[in-house]
Amino acid sequence: MTGNTLLMALDPGTTKGAAATERLDELTTLLRAKGHRVTTADSAVDATAVITARADLAAALISWELPGGSDGKGESGRPAEAVLRALMDRFSPKLPVFLVARDSGQDDLPLWIAEIVNGWIWLLEDTPGFVAGRVDTAARHYLEDMLPPFFRALRHFEDAHKYSWHTPAHAGGVAFLKSPVGRAFHDYYGERLFRTDLSSSVGELGSLFEHTGPIGDAERHAAKVFGADHTYFVLNGTSSGDRIVIQACVPQQAAVLVDRNCHKAINHGIILSGARPTYLRPVRNGYGLTGPIPPERLTAESIREQVAANPITDGGDAGEAGTMVYAGITNSTYDGLCYDAVRVAELLGTSVRNLHFDEAWFAYARFNPLYERRYGMAIDEQTMPTHAQRPTVFTNHSTHKLLAALSQSAMIHVRCSPDHEFDRHRFNETFMLHASTSPLYPLIASNDVAAGMMSGSGGRWLTTEAITEAVRFRQAIIRLGRRFQASGERPPWFFGAWQPPEVIDPKTKKPVPFDKARLELLVTTPSCWTLAPGASWHGFEKMEKDYCLLDPVKVSITCPGVDATGRVDKGFGIPAKIVTAYLGRRGIVVEKTDAYTFLVLFSMGITKGKWGTLLDALTDFKRAYDTGADLVDVLPDLVRAHPDRYGHLTLPALCAQMHQALAVSGFLTLLNEAFTKRIDQVMSPGEAYQLLITGRAGLVRLDELREDHVVVTQVTTYPPGIPVLMPGEKVGPASAPLRSYLSAMEAFDRKFPGFESETHGIHPDTDGTYRLTCAEK
Repeated sequence: MTGNTLLMALDPGTTKGAAATERLDELTTLLRAKGHRVTTADSAVDATAVITARADLAAALISWELPGGSDGKGESGRPAEAVLRALMDRFSPKLPVFLVARDSGQDDLPLWIAEIVNGWIWLLEDTPGFVAGRVDTAARHYLEDMLPPFFRALRHFEDAHKYSWHTPAHAGGVAFLKSPVGRAFHDYYGERLFRTDLSSSVGELGSLFEHTGPIGDAERHAAKVFGADHTYFVLNGTSSGDRIVIQACVPQQAAVLVDRNCHKAINHGIILSGARPTYLRPVRNGYGLTGPIPPERLTAESIREQVAANPITDGGDAGEAGTMVYAGITNSTYDGLCYDAVRVAELLGTSVRNLHFDEAWFAYARFNPLYERRYGMAIDEQTMPTHAQRPTVFTNHSTHKLLAALSQSAMIHVRCSPDHEFDRHRFNETFMLHASTSPLYPLIASNDVAAGMMSGSGGRWLTTEAITEAVRFRQAIIRLGRRFQASGERPPWFFGAWQPPEVIDPKTKKPVPFDKARLELLVTTPSCWTLAPGASWHGFEKMEKDYCLLDPVKVSITCPGVDATGRVDKGFGIPAKIVTAYLGRRGIVVEKTDAYTFLVLFSMGITKGKWGTLLDALTDFKRAYDTGADLVDVLPDLVRAHPDRYGHLTLPALCAQMHQALAVSGFLTLLNEAFTKRIDQVMSPGEAYQLLITGRAGLVRLDELREDHVVVTQVTTYPPGIPVLMPGEKVGPASAPLRSYLSAMEAFDRKFPGFESETHGIHPDTDGTYRLTCAEK
């Protein structure tokens, strides 16, 4: 049985007396004998704590006379009501709930409670055996009904213990038991993984390619949960999902629109399709963080101008409204900025037939009102009336990234347009082109479970918890700074979070410092997170009101040295690479490191203990900095690897050297210009790729590049993780921002070994000189 804890929240009056105590003990014994764990609570406060902590409740017995405890009473004077509301917020309405009463108790029962409870229990009337049987039956039916379609079918199949006469050849794990190393592998993962690793020959579980049986049911269930017309389970990541969408929509040589702030898989799809992209450029701020594509760059007139100016499109097919086949937008951005997706569709709907939102890191958006209109599947007949030109909308979700699923699990969601037919059979041909004919069934199950977890009230509860913990951390990092300031004995706190310094409380209409704002306000009010036009904290120019929102669960921690407007403090700075190297030594691995910011993700797996550990590590780093700790004590592995370079340095000395190098080179200015200035395209990415695979390209040192050299692979730098050069683009003159930026990176890597940038498409020579793969002349 999966999840079989029973909550008994009973008041002392109900269980008072020898007879009641005896009945209760007998009932508890019988339920435990049936395989249930019984957890008791004697107040609303305790019961609510159990509800929050236990995700495996299978039934609840709640006394209508339950006392409130230290937190007082419920909304209508009865603490039991607060407990019942907590159950409904946390669990499915199908959770069996029984009210335990001393007397009739039904006359003052609110109607909403009468609709959700399974009935009443009087301990001294029906026999313990009858009550236990009733509760047990309801709990088992709930547990069975709770499971999403494919996972339920897979469990039933595995429970049948059928012999395997099909692939995979390990035959339910038996083959591993015949080898010492295989036995070690089997024991490490356990038998159940191998029993559920099945062949597509198992017809009763359905087909991933025909979308039939339990697999098809699971995809249709996920479509309902995520608000899509169609959903496809992808088992090799959103990278593959991106390629599927593009290749299914885009014919050879078609002109398309692509967010310059895109994952490299989008460009891989462009290469495979042979498309001719026009890149839409987002804005950037002083930290080097990527913002949205401004609305004025998405209008029909602007799109026509951009496509017409692109030499590889020859004017493209953007001359008539809605004639372009595809536009791809990253939402949310890697720095946590979310578009008003409906607004984007309104702007681009007049230019394209298919609008693709890469929402790999944003699968949870539909389940919390904080993100209303901010996700692709929000574009429907209500938000965008059918008389408007509504494109077919695709969204790709990495269900393993910020939902709960196994790695490589992903989904494609489709919202059909009333104006453009979506051919499911044609799309499925491309889906099968990229899918394995030997899918791993646990991956299918994890997609199914991820959808099941977000179904009903679960999605709202899980996302609210993650947002709440993120907000608590954001406030805590400011409050810690205030404590340092108030002490007057220590140097000022120097870490912060990229967020508004104050918000408007709608109750008072007055600004409130962020760390003093009510938790509920920050967790539930979108206006607290929208990027207001002209606000200096975000550093982006020409923002449209309500167009963009900062996702609170994606926290960019700021380090001193520069601000969001790009003002560099030449006297003091602590580059983020040094901080995250220290955090890594403490076992804290962050998502992304930029020059003076680093990103941490508050997923649904976050806990107070987890973020408290991060805050503690930042405090320890500051103490090491303030006391001038030797680098050998702070980053011993770095010193061990490069003793001559770092062995004599203190932590402040290394910070000063690195900050000075970044400031003198104008690194952030070069970075922003490299990503925002137009770069000449001379061929499509697909044409550049043909030069690569036919051997008509080679490695060229950065210092030997000519202005007319054309790269044939994308150059993607970390930070920030966005392609700075696309296949088919010229490198330009040595004085151009792009070349200057790459030269600054190259010099940085040489000067600070151990802190080298991760750059896909760059192949350092033996002396550290960058080499790019360019077309031969």
